[in-house]
Amino acid sequence: MKYSEKISNKLNELLEKNYDAEKGYLNAASNVESKKLKIFFKKRASERSEFAKNLRTEILSYGQIPEDNGPFKGTMHRNWMSLKSMFNSNDEEAILEEALRGEEASYDEYCEILKEDDFAPSTRKMLEMQKQTIQSAINSLKYQEKLVS
Repeated sequence: MKYSEKISNKLNELLEKNYDAEKGYLNAASNVESKKLKIFFKKRASERSEFAKNLRTEILSYGQIPEDNGPFKGTMHRNWMSLKSMFNSNDEEAILEEALRGEEASYDEYCEILKEDDFAPSTRKMLEMQKQTIQSAINSLKYQEKLVS
């Protein structure tokens, strides 16, 4: 089986957004003082790295070439997190809010792509698992946000 260009493009967009999320989380980890939050953000970064690795493997296994360039939207999100952390001087609540916003956008993107019918069962299963992990991260971020507010 080989994916259509449309499906391949959507998977590549997710791949790029996961690279961006990983970098955003690493940036967040370096801009908080709380050791618990540092660990929390590094764990999220590691999850997103694993998501990207799995997406890359899946794209390759269905005859497409994975892209490694971050999209404009992801770059803007990453830059916004950099600016926000500079101006708010380690404002953990603001960083958590931005991370939550990013995860909610990711969750919506996964929901949207899963509306497609043209996935191999292995791809669908991987995307569903990643979406569930993102939902769990959203729940954790909301909890962390309550702790720092």
